[in-house]
Amino acid sequence: MVGSIMGMVNAYSNGSVHNGNGLEEKLDELRALIGKSDGDPLRIVSVGAGAWGSVFAAILQDGYGQFRDKIQIRIWRRAGRAVDRGSAEHLFEVINSREDVLRRLIRRCAYLKYVEARLGDRTLFADEILKDGFCLNMIDTPLCPLKVVTNLQEAVWDADIVVNGLPSTETREIFEEISKIWNERITVPIIISLAKGIEAALKPVPHIITPTKMINQATGVPMENILYLGGPNIASEIYNKEYANARICGAEKWRKPLAKFLRQPQFAVWDNSDLVTHEVMGGLKNVYAIGAGMVAALTNESATSKSVYFAHCTSEMIFITHLLAEKPEKLAGPLLADTYVTLLKGRNAWYGQMLAKGQLSPDMGDSISGKGMIQGVSAVKAFFELLSQSSLNVLHPDENKPVAPVELCPILKTLYKILISREQSSQAILKALRDENMNDPRERIEIAQSHAFYKPSLLGQP
Repeated sequence: MVGSIMGMVNAYSNGSVHNGNGLEEKLDELRALIGKSDGDPLRIVSVGAGAWGSVFAAILQDGYGQFRDKIQIRIWRRAGRAVDRGSAEHLFEVINSREDVLRRLIRRCAYLKYVEARLGDRTLFADEILKDGFCLNMIDTPLCPLKVVTNLQEAVWDADIVVNGLPSTETREIFEEISKIWNERITVPIIISLAKGIEAALKPVPHIITPTKMINQATGVPMENILYLGGPNIASEIYNKEYANARICGAEKWRKPLAKFLRQPQFAVWDNSDLVTHEVMGGLKNVYAIGAGMVAALTNESATSKSVYFAHCTSEMIFITHLLAEKPEKLAGPLLADTYVTLLKGRNAWYGQMLAKGQLSPDMGDSISGKGMIQGVSAVKAFFELLSQSSLNVLHPDENKPVAPVELCPILKTLYKILISREQSSQAILKALRDENMNDPRERIEIAQSHAFYKPSLLGQP
């Protein structure tokens, strides 16, 4: 009995329990599919070090980092971002509250710099602390140490898999830089995009550009090799091993093997072919999460008010996705859960709460210290501008006349007036909810499900 217990302890300590979960086998399968030879590691780089991008890289490092001869995991972020004094003090408190983290830093001879930063005798930088496992946008959740690269060419030039952890507003710019680096590349990389948001292009015809499409246009990498991963998750909770799930969407060639590779006991990953709906919903949920935060703050967390808001905003999401896809994935299961958790908790909902409480204002911009980019703000602008085009007119159910689609999306209209045109205060979100002239959400869904409603031109299709 003693021998069997000691055997179990030794197996756990040397990593073979992880192997029992099939991690090495899954890694070998993916390496074979990509065509990696012995001695040539599978190179994965996460571009962008926001909360989700950093956690995604850390999950891979925790799972596969032990197989150093078979895989190399790195994360790229820009150099030069200083950690302000308040964040340095808070980071020091976090370190000292976690014995495991404190011991790790002492062993790495890195603890002293955090002491000096707290005292104001030293300036820390975001890329520096990331190497020790701290994401500037998520200081309360220490990660494992990461291999950080600040030179973009060094990071991506030979990468087999590139994870897009950038905000949607930065995706095109950075991938245009990457395209120049890949100018003479022979092999085609795989790209997994975590970005949520869209661009609206109004000429020659109004259409939407999602992050995967931005990457495709910037790099020439075929859509077959570009996937989107999203799901009902909060980055810090996933890293703390709260049970979570996600979907990886795109062409079958890569989504199934990647779903298997990414799956872990506490992180279920399924695959789905409907890239459009999932990616658009990823952008829309951030839009409506801002409004959810406002409603929560203005009604003192009234469950009834929040449920009324949920009914209206989800009907608008269904309405919009039916414009973009002939047979969109239903807003149910993981897609509905993803919307729910984002409205419940996350940086966009937090931003809406802070606006309604008067602790932030739209004039302060959409990049917030300690939170990063509030992606819902740019998405509000893009969706509003796109759906305001008269060329996309639909029939109004009551007035029996053609109107721009945004006229049937009162929540989106109100958010635009609060966040972008600044015509109204956060209180306007409640006025919109309490407007007795607002259509029943059921009617909006019925209009959307009409076969004549689908507008293929919105995705740049003939």
